[in-house]
Amino acid sequence: MRLKLRHLEVFNALYDAGSVSRAAERLNLSQPAVSVALGNLEEELGFRLFHRERGFFAPTSEAALLHDNVQQGVAAVARLEQRAEEVRTGTAGRVSVATNGVVAVNFLPRIIASFRREYPEARVDITVESSRQIATLVGNQQMDIGFIDIPLPVAGLQADLFRFECVCICREDHPLARLKVVTPQDLEGRRVVGITGDHFVDQQLRRVMAAAGLGLDQSVNSCYFAIARNLVAAGDGVALVDPINGKAQLHDGVVWRPFQPAIIHELPMLTHRDRALSITAGRFRDHLKRELSLYEMVEAS
Repeated sequence: MRLKLRHLEVFNALYDAGSVSRAAERLNLSQPAVSVALGNLEEELGFRLFHRERGFFAPTSEAALLHDNVQQGVAAVARLEQRAEEVRTGTAGRVSVATNGVVAVNFLPRIIASFRREYPEARVDITVESSRQIATLVGNQQMDIGFIDIPLPVAGLQADLFRFECVCICREDHPLARLKVVTPQDLEGRRVVGITGDHFVDQQLRRVMAAAGLGLDQSVNSCYFAIARNLVAAGDGVALVDPINGKAQLHDGVVWRPFQPAIIHELPMLTHRDRALSITAGRFRDHLKRELSLYEMVEAS
């Protein structure tokens, strides 16, 4: 037995409307088309569904037994069609993101909120892991998108690399806040919050300070740029951080200034090289790219 959806819709309309003419009007079909569909359904089932005598039209007891199931089946197909349309257009679906600390606190929450305003049915899952673990999760297709620190693994992974020029952050009442540009000489004798002590940003800062013949006081390391900012806000020194965290409008009394020579932070965004993202994950990736590009450094021509 192979039942057609159109036949079930006709049955539903006939049962609820109580006549061929009203069912035809409800379905925007001709009366002969409704009658033919009903006849085909009855032939497929092997029993009559409606009494059809002159001036009398009523469901049979067999039709009454089927009605609830047919109604539920038609509604289920309608829900399936709607869900499929949502998946096709990217208004529903799921995306998973594994991230290091750079975008976890002051970027992804805001970006997810703006994405879900456009696609409110989308589900977004975030996990914060080490860069090594993130690369493994994306490589094993357990996560759609990953953000890691450099150097980056390449086997089986596609990496979009974003390059940011770090800024110097301090409290708005700090002496450095009066400067238009902060230089290595301005950091001499000041407490500078480190990232990990051996982060690529820390390494660059040590090199430029050493090149200028200056010492560097990094007696506190923070692990995350966002934590470095919180330490600065609490009055424990200044910090060199990426512009995502440094320029965030958090109303915490922290201001940022350009730093010269440039200290560069590179952020790879990983996806699987051989597996296409779902529509929702692809849309979210494109959303991330647009927002991250706003922070990227302008290369000198």
